[in-house]
Amino acid sequence: MNNPTKSACYEIRVRGQLSQTLLGAFPRLHAEIQGAETLLVGMLPEQAALHGVLAQIEALCLELIELRRFGGAPELDV
Repeated sequence: MNNPTKSACYEIRVRGQLSQTLLGAFPRLHAEIQGAETLLVGMLPEQAALHGVLAQIEALCLELIELRRFGGAPELDV
């Protein structure tokens, strides 16, 4: 069964090359400039953290281009 509170890795693509100041708003994420876009990648511990990152993107008036989730740690059957 899907557990929405489990940590997962995310790739978040925004338009523009973010400055070091703007990147400071996303301390949990690694940034990579790709042409005219910035890719933010990292593990987030729960959906609330993801919502916080998305709210920060909106508050900074950044344009969200793509959001990808890559699952998390495998669940163990006991």
